[in-house]
Amino acid sequence: MGAAGSKLEKALGDQFPEGERYFGLENFGNTCYCNSVLQALYFCVPFREQLLEYYEKVKNPDVEENLLTCLAELFTQISTQKKKTGVIAPKRFVQRVKKENELFRGYMHQDAHEFLNFLLNELVDILEKETNATKGAKGHLSPPEKIANGVHVAHANGVHKEPLVTWVHKNFQGILTNETKCLRCETVTARDETFLDLSLDIEQNSSITSCLKNFSSTETLNAEDKFFCDKCCSLQEAQKRMKIKKQPHILVIHLKRFKYMEQLGRYKKLSYRVVFPLELKLTNTMEDADCEYSLFAVVVHVGSGPNHGHYVSLVKSHNHWLFFDDENVEMIDESAVQTSFGSAQEYASNTDHGYILFYESLAGNNSS
Repeated sequence: MGAAGSKLEKALGDQFPEGERYFGLENFGNTCYCNSVLQALYFCVPFREQLLEYYEKVKNPDVEENLLTCLAELFTQISTQKKKTGVIAPKRFVQRVKKENELFRGYMHQDAHEFLNFLLNELVDILEKETNATKGAKGHLSPPEKIANGVHVAHANGVHKEPLVTWVHKNFQGILTNETKCLRCETVTARDETFLDLSLDIEQNSSITSCLKNFSSTETLNAEDKFFCDKCCSLQEAQKRMKIKKQPHILVIHLKRFKYMEQLGRYKKLSYRVVFPLELKLTNTMEDADCEYSLFAVVVHVGSGPNHGHYVSLVKSHNHWLFFDDENVEMIDESAVQTSFGSAQEYASNTDHGYILFYESLAGNNSS
């Protein structure tokens, strides 16, 4: 990438951010799903800073290698390069991913969202085990129960253990409240659940705002879906809705572009046009105050189907937008982000579609 690297340096010129590094990542045979997510996470500055800080604490040769140490080592390797641009081979990290999860072992096309979910949950697990070990809690704590997204804590002998809040949680975790209102006695039952990202159903010619509204829209539970009301002690018709109780500092939105089609007996990619703004107001929250976010990364799926294609990422760094495609890094105009909204027609020539969006809260770190 010598020529491309120097081209990027020339494009930025005096505006090249001091201390910043823009490095492409080598592809080890269909590892673009991994590279695109890594670039988005590297430019999630609060997460990167805490990872580099973590590496400073554990960088002794006796520390047992795991996914967290490999990621911390890779980010340190990038941030301490003498050159400003270039290519790095994330070989050790990719080998570790394959060792930890057989899903990523082959050379098949993988899903970037599945990888992100696996990675964040794995980092949380490692940090929780380390915290428990340092507390000397051998066998006293019940293990966290795995849920689809995030972690909730098991109850040991009816005693509620406060969940550990790691720096991964502080960056990415939010809380959803699932409210169900019995239509007979009008009692509202609320259940909280944590999330590390929000997966949204999408529609043609829509926007993130409308997808979020649909996510929090009221659903009526009737017929076979009736709700068991504890107060009425019977199945009743009810209304259910999901609201955001605590907004995460980093809001990760996954657009559900791969849908199982019953009549086809397989998954199909939805190339729908879904507009995502550079500045997002989150309105479906428990508090009346809107929470404002700024877009800083987009993982884009390129291709017409779910089982083949390519992943690239668009990243905002120091008010410049950059395009990361494995080894290649280029400067792009902010307007280029719009090319990954999707297609208004089903069979369009552009197959670059925004798949995972990364927003940072403008309110500073609201992890208190």
